[in-house]
Amino acid sequence: MTAETIQTDRIPRHLQQAMQAIAGAGAQLAAIIRRGGDLAAAVGTNSDGDRQKALDVIADDLFREALASAGVRWLASEEQEETVALDPQGSLAVAIDPLDGSSNIDTNVSIGTIFSIYPAAETGEASFLRPAREQIGAGYIIYGPRCAMMVSFGEGVQQYVLDPDSGRFLLAEARQELPDCAFEFAINASNYRHWPQPIRAYIDDCLAGRDGPREQNFNMRWIASLVAETHRILIRGGVFLYPSDTRKGYERGRLRLLYECAPIAFLIEQAGGGATDGLAPILDQRIKALHQRTPFIFGSTDKVTRIAVYHDLPEAEVSALFGQRGLFRA
Repeated sequence: MTAETIQTDRIPRHLQQAMQAIAGAGAQLAAIIRRGGDLAAAVGTNSDGDRQKALDVIADDLFREALASAGVRWLASEEQEETVALDPQGSLAVAIDPLDGSSNIDTNVSIGTIFSIYPAAETGEASFLRPAREQIGAGYIIYGPRCAMMVSFGEGVQQYVLDPDSGRFLLAEARQELPDCAFEFAINASNYRHWPQPIRAYIDDCLAGRDGPREQNFNMRWIASLVAETHRILIRGGVFLYPSDTRKGYERGRLRLLYECAPIAFLIEQAGGGATDGLAPILDQRIKALHQRTPFIFGSTDKVTRIAVYHDLPEAEVSALFGQRGLFRA
């Protein structure tokens, strides 16, 4: 790994080596994705029972090999059942979803990599099973029309863009802030019948448009790629909802706390937004298992806060379609 993979001016010195490794592996993966081929071929299932695509395995190998010589002692990956020991002298622990949105590989929809950085402890589990707010860095790489990286080290969010000629990620925005004026929400509406009543009520009120209690027309978005949803919200605002529901295996949500929700929540809060499980902030939660799942709602603070209020309303108020909710009364 060379020292030319990412502009380091605004990266803390003790994290530069790891970030060089992540950026370098991301640039390599971006080139593989551009080249194409049978990247969506099924190759088995991962430790959590999800189907693996060829590109999932390629991405996992790329990031593991890059981080092995980058001062990282422990790695936790979506594609690995247990933590992986890398450098015994390393001071960092990295949790990673090597390829988010792999169901979209063959549709040419934006996919990505999500990562989170913690101080390393003596064991792999101790390095990751801790309060989510103890992250010291987090970010994602989005492989789309432009390959970009959003990253934070606890002092705002920085945006980098991959220069295809040099293969380096160059700083494009020193402080990315989340707009709060977008009237968009992202949710998989096909699961409406399975949602908790407060989530149904919130979406009902959005869909009622100008004639409803929100008195505003909303647009609905759903890409089914967490990185793509996050990138859109960071750029133009809105809210993302992936609630728990009544289906088997979805009772505590579907997204993973450690390497999906916690790093995205870190970025969103650093950009001025909010991220919760519907009620409590994601970063206030303690990670209890490597592949733990959680409901996930994030975006503009006013929208995330409003959704939490819906959970506190009396049952009669959230059951009435387009009703006069208590939160709209003086």
